[in-house]
Amino acid sequence: MIGLWLATREAVRLGLPKETFVDLVLFAVPIAIVCARAYYVLFEWHYYSKHLSEIPKVWQGGLAIHGGLIGAVATGVVFARARGLSFWKLADIAAPSIILGQAIGRWGNFMNQEAHGGPVSRQFLENLHLPDWIINQMYIDGRYWHPTFLYESLWNLAGFCLLLWLRRVNLRRGELFLSYLIWYSVGRFWIERMRTDSLMLAGSLRAAQVVSVTLIVLSIVLWIVRRAKGWAKARYQDE
Repeated sequence: MIGLWLATREAVRLGLPKETFVDLVLFAVPIAIVCARAYYVLFEWHYYSKHLSEIPKVWQGGLAIHGGLIGAVATGVVFARARGLSFWKLADIAAPSIILGQAIGRWGNFMNQEAHGGPVSRQFLENLHLPDWIINQMYIDGRYWHPTFLYESLWNLAGFCLLLWLRRVNLRRGELFLSYLIWYSVGRFWIERMRTDSLMLAGSLRAAQVVSVTLIVLSIVLWIVRRAKGWAKARYQDE
């Protein structure tokens, strides 16, 4: 709700109808959830192929952010075309809200004691100057674990602040969203190597790391090509 409020306020400031992001969210959120689940199930098909009835049970966990992002972007493209709006303008406005939502959402992993890293000592966690309530929650099955949820949450929160600052720089349209993709992907690539529950492609190849590198490269290429071809003439602040 905080993200929706931020996006709506910014959309109005940039000349879009007040209901634009409310309407977009009504479509994007359910589609993103379905895609996040489908992405997860695809990589865990060896299990779900034998337990088909568990596929819809999203409340048991098993949502992949990259799958959700794919669904949200696809929805945004269709929505923008249907409304006669610029997808890049919508994506730029939404970017700070998306990464803020990701920062908050990681605390759900903390509450569920999931998406953590490998084993560590209590002393290691105390050396990070973490409060006892976080340290105690990271005690699972008789061991302490890396609080990777916290690393990613803080990284995303820093990204949120960065994007708010970049809005004032008045980048070319689309570049704020590309900045989000690059920032998030760099952090996700680094943090993913610590996690114990990664979706794997083959051997030790982690899907999230491959997707993160792909997003970084594609975002940089898009940034360069859009400027070189003159496809990014409008500025973020332009109505």
